[in-house]
Amino acid sequence: MTITTPAGPGPCVAWDGASTAPLVERDRELGVLGDLARRTAAGHHDFAVVEGPDGIGKTALLHTLAVDSRRLGLRVFETRAGTDRRPLGTLRTLWEAMTSDGDSPSPSWRQMSEDAFRSRETLCVLLAGWHETLRATAARGPFLITVDDVHEADPESLRFLEHTARESAGLPVLLVLSRRSGSEWTPLDEVVTQPPWLVVRPRPLTRSGIGEVSRQLTGADGNARFQEGCLAATNGNPLLVTGLVTAVRERGLALTGDGLDAAGDQDLPAFRARVARLLHRQPDLTVQTARAVAVLDGEADHEVCAQLARADTTTFVRSLRVLDCLGLVCSRSDAHGWSFAHPAVRNAVLADMSAEHRAAMHGRAARLLHDSGAPAVRIAEHLLQSGVAADQPWSRAVLREAARKETLRGSTTRAVRLLRPCVPEGAEDTWDPVLVAELGIAESTVDTAASIRHLASVWDRVSPPDLRLAALGALLGGLTRTGQVGRAVALLHQRRSATPGYGSRTTAQLLEADMLMAATDNRDAYTELLRTVPLGLDLPGQTPQERALLAWRAVISVARMDRVPESLRAADTVLRRGMPATDSPTSLATAASALMYADRPHEAECVYRQLIGGTDTIFDPAYTSLLALSAEACERLGALDQALRSTAEALETRTSRHTHHEALPLAVRLHAFLDQGDLAAATALAAEIPDARIDDAWQWNELLCARGRLRLTRNEPEAALRDLVECGRRQRAWQRTNPTVSFWWYWAGRAHLAVGDRTAAVELGERAVSLARPAGFPSVLGTGLELLAAAGDEGDRLVLLEEAERILEQTRAALVLARVRVARGRALQQAGHTQAARTVLRQAWEDTFTLGARSLHTAAHQFLLAAGARPRRAGSRRAGTLTRSESQVARLAADGRSNAEIAESLFVTRRTVEAHLTSVYRKLGLSGRRELRDAMGRGSGSTSSSS
Repeated sequence: MTITTPAGPGPCVAWDGASTAPLVERDRELGVLGDLARRTAAGHHDFAVVEGPDGIGKTALLHTLAVDSRRLGLRVFETRAGTDRRPLGTLRTLWEAMTSDGDSPSPSWRQMSEDAFRSRETLCVLLAGWHETLRATAARGPFLITVDDVHEADPESLRFLEHTARESAGLPVLLVLSRRSGSEWTPLDEVVTQPPWLVVRPRPLTRSGIGEVSRQLTGADGNARFQEGCLAATNGNPLLVTGLVTAVRERGLALTGDGLDAAGDQDLPAFRARVARLLHRQPDLTVQTARAVAVLDGEADHEVCAQLARADTTTFVRSLRVLDCLGLVCSRSDAHGWSFAHPAVRNAVLADMSAEHRAAMHGRAARLLHDSGAPAVRIAEHLLQSGVAADQPWSRAVLREAARKETLRGSTTRAVRLLRPCVPEGAEDTWDPVLVAELGIAESTVDTAASIRHLASVWDRVSPPDLRLAALGALLGGLTRTGQVGRAVALLHQRRSATPGYGSRTTAQLLEADMLMAATDNRDAYTELLRTVPLGLDLPGQTPQERALLAWRAVISVARMDRVPESLRAADTVLRRGMPATDSPTSLATAASALMYADRPHEAECVYRQLIGGTDTIFDPAYTSLLALSAEACERLGALDQALRSTAEALETRTSRHTHHEALPLAVRLHAFLDQGDLAAATALAAEIPDARIDDAWQWNELLCARGRLRLTRNEPEAALRDLVECGRRQRAWQRTNPTVSFWWYWAGRAHLAVGDRTAAVELGERAVSLARPAGFPSVLGTGLELLAAAGDEGDRLVLLEEAERILEQTRAALVLARVRVARGRALQQAGHTQAARTVLRQAWEDTFTLGARSLHTAAHQFLLAAGARPRRAGSRRAGTLTRSESQVARLAADGRSNAEIAESLFVTRRTVEAHLTSVYRKLGLSGRRELRDAMGRGSGSTSSSS
């Protein structure tokens, strides 16, 4: 392509149809080139090379020079090398432009055949004709010749340009060439190193330059972190900068650091096109290098990357440096490899590859990594990306090893994805039974139907005893969860009959425990299984298998209010004889839940805390369940802050949201917000759970209760009653009839009172009291008496509330006790017992302040005012309300230790000590250390609010 224009203004053209980058931070370069143009206009000859990587703005500089030269009166001849691949192709286009006005003689090459250009004699004749044309053009006035991308010119044209530089002395001509950094163009190398040649090297954009580009493209500079991130992602390459800024704008993202981070995970067509444009102008080996780095994602050494790019290491590193110069890659800070400057760059490189090519490279990468001894997890990802079946022993071994590691991490979905390529569809009966069993076990929590199909075909052909037991357990669990209880029980009896003896008995006990656990995912299966299997509680609990079965039988019996004393003895046996080293966390937590359902949440919380402390926070799937159970116990005890912390952690560790596994932590969190009086937070949390997500799983029951309580708080009693009545129906359907399992009945009674149905409220209260009194459930009994007091006659109210307070004072249910005291204080005031009312209400006022129950604290304050009291500052003096860490710090401070000494003895920072002391002073209503010694001396001695 050649453009020739007379002197004066003319068009500015982009060679390849793409918009050029805005000329920013190019004043130095433009000044140098402008001086050369002015010298040429004055009759001098000059030569210059604009050198730099692709995208740095060489073409834009040449265009701007052409525009400025026309204004100075120069004739301008522009071309881009490589567009005409014939011998002398680049020179022909310039020559044609110089003779196009009709006054110059026609070039002699027009009458020559293409073969003639290979003759030395012919080239000599043409060279003479070229010089004659230069002199003729110069005679008409100064002129400018620009050749963009001269490194792509044919060798003959390069030699003619060399002669032009040598023989044009005295002619008013300015010759300006642009070339890519690192390119080889031997015919001109010697010439450009000598005067009067100038080499102009445009520099990358700075952070402020990126801000200017952003302003030109979007009208906004972007904040400092955006500019810094953009600079790191592009190395200041103007082409990439404009592409990235444009892409961020097109995606509607803010020009901020967060917006730039978000862009890395998205497809950015504008940026992808710029990256592809840069890549396709590089040698094939450089393109292959970029693709190899993209496929391996910087996770392999240079040798493996070079092999994937089919290059030797030296050439590969040279190509990496080219990519670095372009701003596409950068060396890693650990000095052990290279990575892309921004995730969007890697995405663009991968998107530029066909799916077939990408899959083939992933397959080769897997083999290369395997041969180099890379970890199985890294190799496995490439095998999956290759999309081929694991038809070779090495690939199956890699996928199986990676799947085992993912299973240990709790990532069963990924384990299934790794194992499925190892087992051809439909070949389960003839394939390796161990491999099929491993797949079926992994599928048991991901795809139950596939798990049953695979395990049923091979479990009796599996040789390793442990794997066979695991396969049978997973099969029984899958059958139970899908409602095939009869088939599961028959299979269990078959297994027990086939191998009689002690080992068979313990195995059958473990399998039965697994079936009971699996049944909790299917109400029909649960109901049928409880009709089918015995729930004997007389097992001695000598083995982990017996203890697992005993724990499940105990918790089920307590939930049904069936043989509660025997169930509690069974749970105590499990916890006394079991230990985390031999028993699974699930078995021990199940026994602890039996204690919580028997109104002993403080004992259950101790067990949960011990299990949490010994459970892997990342890899053990039981960890989040333990957090949720611990949070529920804390909420029942009034330790609201701890309940909120535990539920937040439980929800953060879940990868999926809005499934029944999140129901319990969500419900406890909602109750805790309502206990604190934070209606806004409770409303926002409830809005996250749509009704469509609440299926028939029992875990949703408590969430219905919490949502009903929220609606009651928002003065929506009818809607609240619908949720609470439905919760009760579902609890009965799941045979969870113990009133301690869930306090839905209390909030339903309150909702009945709100709509004027006192009879229904009394029925709920009387039933709870009748069950709790003989069973010895004090929290339920006190709560039931409070409900009866609210629903019954005024004459009985004080008697019922006095009994409730007396019972609850013997428990650790601090929040329930505070609620009863508020109700009793109000009843005393209404009955005219003002002094007694003040005493009770002041105690409730201080207790609710300590617990952080703001709405209940406000109610106590209002009733105190109505009773004529004038409370000034709430402050509990009970050390038992402190957390374990706060109590440790408080006791050391009370002994006279300084903050620095406390921090050193507890291995914490001084800031942590200061934070704990601030919390202690707030909870105990103290002004400083002077009052702390007396407060700790009068404390209960309890070290935790949950003990």
